[in-house]
Amino acid sequence: MSIQYPAQVHSPTIRDDASGARDVFAQLNPEQRAAVEHANGDGVASPLLVIAGAGTGKTMTLAARVAHLVLAGADPQRILLLTFSRRAALEMQRRVGRTLHDALGLGTTRAAPSLPWAGTFHSVGARLLRERAAAIGLTPAFTVVDRTDAQDLMGLVRQAESLASAAARFPLKDTCLAIYSRAINAQLDVASTVRLHYPWCCGMEDELRRLFRAYVAEKQRQHTLDLDDLLLYWHQLMIEPMHARAIAARFDHVLVDEYQDTNRLQAAILRALAPDGRGLTVVGDDAQAIYAFRGAEVRNILEFPAQFTPPARVIALTRNYRSTQPILEACNAVIALAGLGHRKALRSDRVEAARPRLVAVADACEQARCVADAVLAQREAGVRLRQQAVLFRTAHHSIELELELQRRRIPFVKFGGLKFLDAAHVKDLLSVLRWVHNPRSRLAGFRAAQLIDGIGPGAARRLLDAMDVAAEPWQALQAFSPAASAASAWQGWLSLADALRAGAWPDEVALVAAWLRPQLERTHDDAPARAADLEQLARIAAGHATRERFLTELTLDPPQASSDEAGPPHRDDDYLILSTIHSAKGQEWQAVYVLHVVDGCIPSDMATGSAAEIEEERRLLYVAMTRAKRQLTLLMPQRFYVTQQPAYGDRHLHALPSRFVPASVATLFEQACGSPSSAPAREGPLAAEALPGHPVVDLPAKIRALF
Repeated sequence: MSIQYPAQVHSPTIRDDASGARDVFAQLNPEQRAAVEHANGDGVASPLLVIAGAGTGKTMTLAARVAHLVLAGADPQRILLLTFSRRAALEMQRRVGRTLHDALGLGTTRAAPSLPWAGTFHSVGARLLRERAAAIGLTPAFTVVDRTDAQDLMGLVRQAESLASAAARFPLKDTCLAIYSRAINAQLDVASTVRLHYPWCCGMEDELRRLFRAYVAEKQRQHTLDLDDLLLYWHQLMIEPMHARAIAARFDHVLVDEYQDTNRLQAAILRALAPDGRGLTVVGDDAQAIYAFRGAEVRNILEFPAQFTPPARVIALTRNYRSTQPILEACNAVIALAGLGHRKALRSDRVEAARPRLVAVADACEQARCVADAVLAQREAGVRLRQQAVLFRTAHHSIELELELQRRRIPFVKFGGLKFLDAAHVKDLLSVLRWVHNPRSRLAGFRAAQLIDGIGPGAARRLLDAMDVAAEPWQALQAFSPAASAASAWQGWLSLADALRAGAWPDEVALVAAWLRPQLERTHDDAPARAADLEQLARIAAGHATRERFLTELTLDPPQASSDEAGPPHRDDDYLILSTIHSAKGQEWQAVYVLHVVDGCIPSDMATGSAAEIEEERRLLYVAMTRAKRQLTLLMPQRFYVTQQPAYGDRHLHALPSRFVPASVATLFEQACGSPSSAPAREGPLAAEALPGHPVVDLPAKIRALF
């Protein structure tokens, strides 16, 4: 699903100017080139904000800016490049390396300079914390746990604090962690977090504070950090003047991708890294800020220029290389109605006449039939299923469509489901490695110990209690005496533990996988598929230098699928894409169908409590629309069947078109009722009194004619 740019943008052409110098940026458009070459007279750039509209070559522009800095004399070792995924960092390094390789004429045998400080906020934070662990009260062997493990630890502390047995309803472990995480990342106190985001928890603030204090204490006792800690500790490190000066001084240039997705804590870290903004470049698009539920703060990008004196320079990329001009005109009209934002209008050289379609249907079942008809019609016209996508606000919005696709034997893949690290067998293997790496990790130890045949929860707690009070936890483990029924399995575990502590990385993963294989065969019907996952982990481990780097990076950027969700292999080489809009960000397809573009769905009836929530819902629709390259269809079911309605009367809810597509915007669409593939287009607004898919019948006149 990678973006396909024109050759002059995707792969800059080398051109010799009059002086004979190589110009690898000659084919960038003027906006991109201005961003790439931004600098002060002294060569050190003032702060720069690049507003990169959808499909405008953001990744290439940022990579070209990094390459330009290196070609201008910047030390790659002193460039910090922050992204939101490890894959994005790797892609950025690849593009930078290719540009530098061409510009420097290195040939096929020499590698371009690398960027050792390119990565996610969390991975860079983990690296800095390990470097300075001894000076800030951490052990270098601290363990990083993922979200599900953090929830489990929160649950254990919740029980230990007797909050699970409270007379009144107390939030469950996942909600408790969500409140804690929102407070950390938004830099809010507990009372404000509860009042703004979890009002049903009002009155429980004191208990939540007690729980969070105990949770922090337990993490510190186990030498464990969760994902939020990586940012929180990094921020606290930057508050200490000595450490802040040392860390800021090691970087001449700081560049940030997807800045609209940063939270307040990440923005504060950036301000500490570059207080005056010198050498700071941030790239993003406020119109694509759709992750407030994760704590992202759109005001970070809206208010960025005013944080500096003089204000940061703003350059907008508006030439779109993805969509046709009629689609962009509709997208521009939707986002232009937003209350706040960096104003821009995307434009395209693709001036094809076909306009996007706005299709009214009777209900969700007719919507499903219309989409299936259109998908098959496009397939016959040469647009493969994989070049088409159906997008929706919430996963359950596609239920009727999935049934229709199955009935018509149209293969599809729906994005979502169980994550790789949530699979039980994968968590088992990682818990063994984490326990060996950090024997103080009670969370990893409790899970790993119960993998030993004959060791149950009670025996595991006795073992961990003994290790907790021992000066040397591994001596306590060696001295532990399990029940006689577990004696043989216990000796096997001790042999494995000794081999892991003395073994050479990455062979340790294969050792644990071999030890787990008999258990997989005992407890799982699909043991071969799960064993294949463990083999995949062994292959992944081979790409990491140490056990510590493997555990940390796998937690921060895990694979996205496991055999738990894979099912039978696809026998068809083509399949339709079904995806939530959030999962579709960064992707593109030839044809895009957006379901349920009605009030109550887009915007969701759960996200209309404030103006800020409504504006994020508007941006969500904008993101969905800007995924389309040549064809865009918005579907509006006017009725929803609901089982909660009483047996008598109408069992349907009636919906209005989304408020984000008012009459002034609807004129930019072809409007139709029924199937978007076969129904004739109707110009002008849809008739409110017409049932979609049926002609208007003047029944009163027919009745009068009877008499």
